[in-house]
Amino acid sequence: MKRLILASASPRRYELLSLTLLPFETFPSTLEEKMDPSLTPSRLVESLAEQKATDIFTQKPDCVVLGSDTIVSYQNKRLGKPKDRIEAAEMLRMLSGQTHEVYTGVCLIDQTKKEIFSVKTSVTFYTLDENTIDWYLNTGEPFDKAGSYGIQGSGSLLVDHIQGDYFNVVGLPISKVVRSLKEFGFSFTESVTKTE
Repeated sequence: MKRLILASASPRRYELLSLTLLPFETFPSTLEEKMDPSLTPSRLVESLAEQKATDIFTQKPDCVVLGSDTIVSYQNKRLGKPKDRIEAAEMLRMLSGQTHEVYTGVCLIDQTKKEIFSVKTSVTFYTLDENTIDWYLNTGEPFDKAGSYGIQGSGSLLVDHIQGDYFNVVGLPISKVVRSLKEFGFSFTESVTKTE
């Protein structure tokens, strides 16, 4: 079986891929991403995931490489990581009581094929008062998260409901990923050997 490489330094993606019990290594891409503002959010994350995967595949051509990228989009505006507390507060006020979209792009590549796809999840926030926003900012959690929140942490308390894949919001639509990995010779259902 070929080696599986995760082209990401994200601890959340590492944790999600670990759920499969498949052996893999991390080899983060340091490529400077090329952002094309003319692309739709789904095509943009697919492009970014492909750039990362291709970068590592050129260095590890005997492996299967998994690249991924996630963005938060609200009214066609891309929300990245906030640069400071003020910007984080502005994003949270913008998302308060509203529905936004989270897109994650995935690229799998080896010597014979390449698969690229994206998944969208809609996330609806409760209406957030200033005390709630200040509380969440004080947790320190928003500052390294796209959209200024992490649904897997204290940010879960801001979320009214979601439509779609929860793990996609965390950073990797893991159920779809493992099914795609079957086309590359990996089977998560065979990753644990039964013992009597």
